[in-house]
Amino acid sequence: MTEKNLAIGVDLGGTKISFGLVDQFGSIQKKIRIATDVKGGPAAIQHQIISTVNDLRQMTNEPIIGMGIGVAGQIEKNKGVVLFAPNLNWKNEPLQECLQKETTIPIAVINDVRAATWGEWLFGAGKGSNNIVCVFVGTGIGGGVISSGNLLTGASNTFGEIGHMTIDINGPMCTCGKKGCFESIAGGWGIAKMAQEAVSKNQDKGKNLLKLANGQIDKIDAKIIVQAAKSGDSIASSLMQKVLEALIGGCSSLVNIYNPQRFILGGGFIDGNPDIIPMIEKGIKQNALAAAVENLEVLHAQLDGEAGVVGGAAFAFKTFFKTENQESLSI
Repeated sequence: MTEKNLAIGVDLGGTKISFGLVDQFGSIQKKIRIATDVKGGPAAIQHQIISTVNDLRQMTNEPIIGMGIGVAGQIEKNKGVVLFAPNLNWKNEPLQECLQKETTIPIAVINDVRAATWGEWLFGAGKGSNNIVCVFVGTGIGGGVISSGNLLTGASNTFGEIGHMTIDINGPMCTCGKKGCFESIAGGWGIAKMAQEAVSKNQDKGKNLLKLANGQIDKIDAKIIVQAAKSGDSIASSLMQKVLEALIGGCSSLVNIYNPQRFILGGGFIDGNPDIIPMIEKGIKQNALAAAVENLEVLHAQLDGEAGVVGGAAFAFKTFFKTENQESLSI
């Protein structure tokens, strides 16, 4: 594999689709971002991907070896069928087959958080370590694990649904129908829901949050809560403490289970509130087993919003090249 080989990485989300032409060293040569046409259904989104991939192909004369697509959902890994993607309103969608017919590019479909984990392992905060745990805290919470140099997938390819670990059996109701899930307490949507309920019960006490949300309770989100907490708002400060405790508890459990060398934190909530990382690190080292944290590094993800694109492309390189050609990827 020469330095001129490229792969396309795609990060398919419910609000936007990010595309990148990526080389085998993890460098994005060209990138495009568009809004996801969720209302148009699967056919519209597939048309968006095909059209944008064609645009990318016009931007280079170098060979494109394949495309890796990260999707926020559950994937059937052999045929690239999207079994369930709630943000897209998809069930049993044969994404790989449909796109491969139209683009003639070899395609691999992977869960988006696993793609981001690939990216961080090969080119970001996990580079050089064969045992990492990645936790991405955004609207929800997802995770990925590299153990002894292998990406864990699980018996039915649903590994990484850490957002649905039970943190508090008497906690708030989650979208999955269970109570006290990790993301119902520490994910962006869960934080927002708890704040909205608190302000609804006591608007006087929540006036600072309401002010930041222009008087609209349903517009209170995680970003506003972080901002209000920094200014001393009592509701926001109390919620942020609850979130911190949940993150410490959940992350400490993951450290005990997987014993990583590096524990990597990323996602929109973490990126917008990086001061929380040392607090989580301190909590992990106080609460996890002493032997598990002896050589543990807790790090901020390095690839920012590009981990999904870079990881998707890296997954394509891994999938469509024989082992002897993967040395430059450290796979």
